[in-house]
Amino acid sequence: FGVMTTKAIALQKSATALTDIELIANAMRGREAGFEELVRRYQRPITNYVFRMLNDYDSSLDVTQEVFIKVYNSLSKYSAEYKFSTWLYRIAHNAAIDHIRRKSPNQQSLEAENGDGTYQLQLECPNPSPEQERERSEWRTEIASVVKCLPAAYRELILLRHSQDLSYDEIAEITNLPLGTVKNRL
Repeated sequence: FGVMTTKAIALQKSATALTDIELIANAMRGREAGFEELVRRYQRPITNYVFRMLNDYDSSLDVTQEVFIKVYNSLSKYSAEYKFSTWLYRIAHNAAIDHIRRKSPNQQSLEAENGDGTYQLQLECPNPSPEQERERSEWRTEIASVVKCLPAAYRELILLRHSQDLSYDEIAEITNLPLGTVKNRL
């Protein structure tokens, strides 16, 4: 029993050291541990992204599960010339948009403008005082509430850029929008 546990731990440690491409190759060869490791790596950030798009925790869990099922069924279509995380976020993006459309078909168009207001977050020094920390917390709360009110098309771009730290190019690829449109909306 101790030997089996040691081997299982060694296999798990080796899986975490593999690149996404190697894990995909393992999963396509029928090794479930490869796909399980991909899910471990990306489940939390994808759930977080989808939750921020939908503002509904239960729905975000359902959509995230759908995303990973789609990914598993589409592994053969993945091209290693693209970053796996970009491909994964693209699938999550599409699943979230599909969910929004299914949930409220009469909702305002995803391409609608939301007024002229812009918001800017000013970064403080790395060691804030308690007063600065409280102020930051208030800003975060206010910004989060404003972002929730934005149309999905704008909310999504802000979340991809500022919550997921994706580049403009990655965002354009995920959302299938022209780079200039991404920059303009952000």
